[in-house]
Amino acid sequence: MHEAVSRGEKKTKIKNLLKALHENPQSVEVKQELKRIVCDLQPPEIAVIEEELVKEGMSREELQRFCDIHLEVFKEALEKEQAIAPEGHPIRILMEEHKIMLGFPEKLRKTINESLDSQINMNQALNEIKNIIKHFKESEKHYQREENVLFPYLERKGITQPPAIMWMEHDKIRAIKKQIYRLFEEQAGKDFKEFLNKLSEANTALNDMLLSHFTKENKILFPTALNVIGEEEWSEIAEQFEGIGYCCFTPQPTRRAEKTVTKITPQVTGVDLTFETGTLTLEELSNMLNTLPVDITFVDKNDTVKYYSNNKDRVFIRTKAVIGRRVQQCHPQKSIHVVERILEEFKKGERKLAEFWINLNDRLIHIRYFPVFNPEGQYLGCIEVTQDVTDIKRLEGEKRLLE
Repeated sequence: MHEAVSRGEKKTKIKNLLKALHENPQSVEVKQELKRIVCDLQPPEIAVIEEELVKEGMSREELQRFCDIHLEVFKEALEKEQAIAPEGHPIRILMEEHKIMLGFPEKLRKTINESLDSQINMNQALNEIKNIIKHFKESEKHYQREENVLFPYLERKGITQPPAIMWMEHDKIRAIKKQIYRLFEEQAGKDFKEFLNKLSEANTALNDMLLSHFTKENKILFPTALNVIGEEEWSEIAEQFEGIGYCCFTPQPTRRAEKTVTKITPQVTGVDLTFETGTLTLEELSNMLNTLPVDITFVDKNDTVKYYSNNKDRVFIRTKAVIGRRVQQCHPQKSIHVVERILEEFKKGERKLAEFWINLNDRLIHIRYFPVFNPEGQYLGCIEVTQDVTDIKRLEGEKRLLE
C-alpha cells in the first residue's frame, strides 16, 4: 500500500512540475526538482507513471517533455552502455544497432566538415554521403522490428503509451532522414557549399533526435520489456525479428538468434469448407490466399487484427505479433484519427471503399479498404488489400492468352 501511495505522490509532483515547466520552460529550479524525482524511479516505474499520466489526460507532447527531463538525467555516451541482455537476445541486438546507428551522423558530420575545409574533393564527399545514406535507409529494418514485433508484445502486457511515444519519435526520425535524402537528390549537384550547409543542419537535427530516442529506449523501454516479457515470448520475438530481417550493419555474432522451424501450413488440413459457390479444403484456401498477388489483412468487428495473408512478396510487413492487436495500434499516432473515421463510416454503412496510393521505393502502391457485411447486413469487419500496381499502370494495348 505504501508503494502505491509513494508512486501516486511522485506522479502528482511530476504533473505539477510539468505544468510549471510548460509555463516557464527556462526554470532551472523546476528542472532540477524533476531530475531529483526521476533519479529515484526505476525504469518500470517510469513506464507505469507515463501510462497513468496519459490516462489522466496529459498529451503525448507534454509527456515527451517529461521524457526529455529523464533523458538529461540518464544521458551518457551510449557507446559505454553495459549489456542488459545476453548475446543474440532481441534487446541486445537492438542496443548494438543503436551504437552503430549513432555513428552514421558522426561520419556524415566529419565528411561535411572535411569537404568544407577542402580536405576531400566534391566527388569523394558525394560518394561517402551516398554510402551513409544507404545505411540510413537500411536502418529502417531496426524500427520495423520494434513497431511490428516488440511493441505488440509490450501492449499485451498493458504497456501502451511508451511504445506509442517511441513510434511517434520513429516518424520524426523518418521525416528528418527524408529531408536528407531529398537534399541529396535535388541539391547535391547545384550549389555544393549551400548543399553541405543545409545537409549539416539536417544531420545535426538527426543526431540529436537519435541520441535522445536511443537513450529513452535503452534506459526505459528495454528494461521495462525485459521485466514484463517472458522467456518463451522472447523466443517468439527472436523468430519474428529474423522474419523481418536485420540491417546490413547488424553485428554478425548477434544476429543469428536461435529459432524453431514453424510450419506455415494450416493447423487443420483435409477439411472441406462449403461455400455458396463451391467447396475448398482449408489447405487449398490458405495457400490460395497466400498465392494472390495482393496483401490481405482482415480486421474484425471489434477492430482487432484477425488474419493476414502470408505471400512471399508482401508490400508491408506483417508478423504473428499483430494478431489480436487493435488496428489503431498498428498505425502511427498521426494517422489514427483517419483510421477511426474510416472504421466508423464502414460500421454505419456510410462508406463502401477507402483507397490510397503512395510511392514506395520507386513503386506505386495501391491500398484499399472494404467493409465486410453478412447477408443480413451485419458488419463483420473490414479487409485491407494492398497491391503493387507499378507494372499494371504501364500496360498498353492488349495481350491475348495464346500470345
